[in-house]
Amino acid sequence: MYKKILLPTDGSEYANKAAKHAIWLARLNGAELIALNVIETSSLVGLPAEDLIVRIKEMLKEEGHKSLEKISDILKESKIEDECQKEVKLTLSTKEGSPSDIIINTVKEEGVDLIVMGTSGKHGLDRFLLGSVTENVVRSSQCPVLVVH
Repeated sequence: MYKKILLPTDGSEYANKAAKHAIWLARLNGAELIALNVIETSSLVGLPAEDLIVRIKEMLKEEGHKSLEKISDILKESKIEDECQKEVKLTLSTKEGSPSDIIINTVKEEGVDLIVMGTSGKHGLDRFLLGSVTENVVRSSQCPVLVVH
């Protein structure tokens, strides 16, 4: 049923829970899994020191890299635990920009059939509400969105 599944991740607890669901669905459907980390740089605009912006971007990229490595680890662990030994093609991707816009554009560019994402990310109040990125994606997506809590 699904050929390409997009898994946006920020390394949060909910993103990692979503990863387990996405991997399971990818195995069942023989689908490709695209793990996407989006580095939001809009908050850096206007900072006075260019070298500070460069250092913060590098830190955000490193954090994103760790988030994507965690998805690879979850995939390896699930293969050991799961009787269904179908291989899952995993593509890791990092992009810069507005997370919801990048996610929606990636759906169009890659021909994604399903988005699997957590209810909220790493930011404070998101724990109490549906995260703003998740809400924007649910409202704007042209494909089904599975939201994992």
